[in-house]
This record gives sequence, C-alpha cells and structure tokens, in this order.
Amino acid sequence: MIEKRLCLITGASAGIGAAIAREYAGRGWDLALTARREEPMIELAQSLKKQFGTTSHIFLLDLFGDGAVNDLMARIDAKGLQIDGLVNNAGYGHPGTYLDSPWEDHAKFLQLMLRAPCELTHAVLPSMKKQNFGRIINVASLAGHIPGSRGHTLYAGVKSFLIKFSQSLNLEMEEHGVHVSALCPGFTYTEFHDVNDTRKSVSKLPDYMWMDADECAEQGVEACERNRAVYIPGRVNKLVAVLARLLPESLALKLMAKNSEKIRKG
Repeated sequence: MIEKRLCLITGASAGIGAAIAREYAGRGWDLALTARREEPMIELAQSLKKQFGTTSHIFLLDLFGDGAVNDLMARIDAKGLQIDGLVNNAGYGHPGTYLDSPWEDHAKFLQLMLRAPCELTHAVLPSMKKQNFGRIINVASLAGHIPGSRGHTLYAGVKSFLIKFSQSLNLEMEEHGVHVSALCPGFTYTEFHDVNDTRKSVSKLPDYMWMDADECAEQGVEACERNRAVYIPGRVNKLVAVLARLLPESLALKLMAKNSEKIRKG
C-alpha cells in the first residue's frame, strides 16, 4: 500500500483552514490538524474520513506559547509522521489602534502571525528538501498588497512580510521540488470577522467583494501545485491589488483612510 502524503494545517478548526483541509483530502492527502478548539477538528476529521477515507491526526495546540512549535514537532515525531505539506493558516485580526493595546497583546499577535509560521517552516523544510518534495502555503491577505489602514496596525505589515517571505523561499526551494506559495484572500465567508468584531461593518460590503472559503482553498492549493509564489484569488481582489500598485501612494493612502473606518474597528 502506497503511503499518502501528509499535510499539516494550522488553524484547521474552521474557515479557510478547514476548507484547505477538505481540498487536500479530496486530492488524496492525509492530514495533521492543529488548532485551539478540538471538537471542530474532530468533526472535520470524521467528515473527511467518511467522504475521502482520509486519516487525520489531531493536535490540540495554542501557538501563542514560545515553545509551541517545538512541542508540536516533538508530538509529530513521536507518532513517526513525516510532513510533506504545511499550511500556515492560524491567525486573527487585533482591533484598535497601536496604542489602544499593551505591548503584550502585540507580542502575542506577532508570535502567532509571524514567528510561528517562520518557525514551523524552518522545522519542516529540511525533510522536504531531502526528499525533493514539499508544499508550503502561507495564508497571507490582500491587505499585504495595499496600503496600511488605521486600526489593526500590525495586520497588513505581517501579511506583507509573509508575501515577501514566500517569494524568497519559493526561489530558494524551487530546485529542490518544494513549492512555496503565499495565498492572499480578500473578504472571505468565514468566522474571522466575528472573532475580531467587524462582522457588522463588513456585512455592508457588496456581494461581489466576497468569496466562498472552499473556492478560495481550491484556487490556493492549485496555485501552490503550479508553484505560484504569490496568488490572489478572485477577479475583484486581483483588480484591487493592481489598482493599489498603479495609484499614487498619497491617493491610495487617502482612500484607505476613508474606507478603513467603514470596515475596521478602531
């Protein structure tokens, strides 16, 4: 019996993470799922087992901790698992302006959104390089392609970092059969906006601005298979990114200042 490839997905309990899990399961992969909520992962694993025969290994984990990545990799090694794919998806939006929160809150944000993806990637790359195969998706955002907004101060900066990080790794790993891709969704139907308390404001946006999580996942995984270093799903999102590059910076910032108040909390 041929062993299936195994993809590790962070933030796999809901939203784009769960959608990417469904996409990889449909492509014949087994899964290693990790998040802070266990019950949704169990339900997802059962569903994928029934539909695709997928084996899912569940790791309950809080990536906010300094030693979280080492702990996760030790638990994976203890099971004798080899990671062939990695999806750095865990994340959230921290509302308010920069000085509205103590530094400790920002440090936690950077730990989860920036340090953990880099650390996980560094942990799995050696074996991928050795076997000349690997798939890494860093879930960034359309926000990484447009000027920063008032409020959610670190969000766009972190997502922009993930885009550049993915581009560099894509070039470094291409000859070793490892595809690295930054997936940059725009507004997507998930619970993300409920968690950061912006659901009421973003619900006012027109339907054409939104994408379904499963559609986003399908396009993102396929883009990684094609070794696209950066991929923006959806025609509207692509247009927004192009306009952001073409507009004079001063005008783009003014537009962001005007519109961020409509969709950001603080």
